[in-house]
Amino acid sequence: MRFIICGAGGLGSVLGGFLAKAGEDVTLVGRPKHMDAIKANGLKVSGIYGDHVIRENLTCVTHPDQASGDFDYMILLTKAKGSKVALEEAACLKGRVKVLFSLQNGIGKEEMLREWDRPDMVIGASTIEGGVLLEPGHVMAGLTTPVTAYFGELDGGITPRIEAVTDAFTRAGFGTRSVEDINQVLWEKVMQIGTASGWSVTTLGLPLVFVQGLSTRAGGEAYITLAKDFLKVYTAMGYEPQNYYAPMGQFKEFNELPFEKSVDIMMKVGEMFAKRAGEEGEKEGRTSMHQDLSRRRKMEVDEILKPYVVKAKELGIDVPVLEHVYRIASVQNHGLPE
Repeated sequence: MRFIICGAGGLGSVLGGFLAKAGEDVTLVGRPKHMDAIKANGLKVSGIYGDHVIRENLTCVTHPDQASGDFDYMILLTKAKGSKVALEEAACLKGRVKVLFSLQNGIGKEEMLREWDRPDMVIGASTIEGGVLLEPGHVMAGLTTPVTAYFGELDGGITPRIEAVTDAFTRAGFGTRSVEDINQVLWEKVMQIGTASGWSVTTLGLPLVFVQGLSTRAGGEAYITLAKDFLKVYTAMGYEPQNYYAPMGQFKEFNELPFEKSVDIMMKVGEMFAKRAGEEGEKEGRTSMHQDLSRRRKMEVDEILKPYVVKAKELGIDVPVLEHVYRIASVQNHGLPE
């Protein structure tokens, strides 16, 4: 199959690289220095999957109008703030793409995609996979879980196009599932990354990485306190936690166990990831929002935290810790460059 990834930075390059390695035809749309380096030396991927240099089945362009032919799947993977421009630039692909989906953070992005061309071409997708651009031509895969990607029809159900993309991601080495209700996955992912990201930027500061924060009981207590507020909203929406991204997200247990037992779980998660982390993992073990803060770039505060703040108000639920974290992150975001 043919894939085009609009926004091939860290994560887009990790996903695109391994899809190409598995035999898919992949076009990456990214920044000139990164694309030029891949053209010259291949795509270097290091991190949790080992070291790879991928050259075959990869086409690198800096604008969608340089991409040729038709595509089975188009993936939007820019930062959320870049979605509008990316879709405007991709107007040249209308009529040449069969299926469109986003692997960005946040809730509601699919409605924007439905306005781009035909609404029925958009499917739901979610991943917790992590990727960081270390230097032009070199990306690091920094995070995965046993099941790291999910696909489903936005109106519910599993169709042949869902099964096909699930199979492609599976063959690329990513634990992937097709699901009947992708919207629940999307809300649980936001709960997962909202807890991890909100906790990271308000607890760790700039010098620490994820596993270091969870090595202390105070860090675990802060994590679970925030997770409990997210859970109030999630369960009020009628959802039961499914642990889609276990072991990072063990929300079933957080919802059922006493506070101290939940803290113990997160501290053990920190120990597990500390053992896994190599030299690069220790250096880059941050959520995407924490990476942005440490690099003084605008964070996706409204995409990652605000949906639950808004939903809590709609449902009349008191979430003081989540609101406090959202306010702190919003202040930190103020004045950061785009």
